[in-house]
Amino acid sequence: MLALDSNTISYYFRGDPRVVPRLQALPPAEVGVPALVIYELRYGLLRLPADVAQSRLQALEKLLRPMQILTFDADCAEQAASIRRALEQQGATIGAHDVLIAATALRYQAQMVTRNVREFSRVPRLQVVDWHAD
Repeated sequence: MLALDSNTISYYFRGDPRVVPRLQALPPAEVGVPALVIYELRYGLLRLPADVAQSRLQALEKLLRPMQILTFDADCAEQAASIRRALEQQGATIGAHDVLIAATALRYQAQMVTRNVREFSRVPRLQVVDWHAD
């Protein structure tokens, strides 16, 4: 399974030629979106003028409908705490949301599709895929 980061979905909506065909070629059952990514995207859209936000929120819902929503549960919380502690010990911390998103991907045994390789690659055992690297 692939877990999409916020920036991957944003690039999809911008029509990025490296993201759109790859995402469209995947069966929706193989694509997951961490609930925290949905939070980040919805928050960003709600900051836009109401008329723009409404149409973009509808487009987001349409995109997400066939995908698996990867919920943040107690197992994710345990993973996140371990990740954060390990990164602190290495002096290589990442953003709080990214810790939670990475923990969710690990919990669901998913590869993280992101352009934010610099941060996510610090997470032990997390497989990171960057569709812009090819």
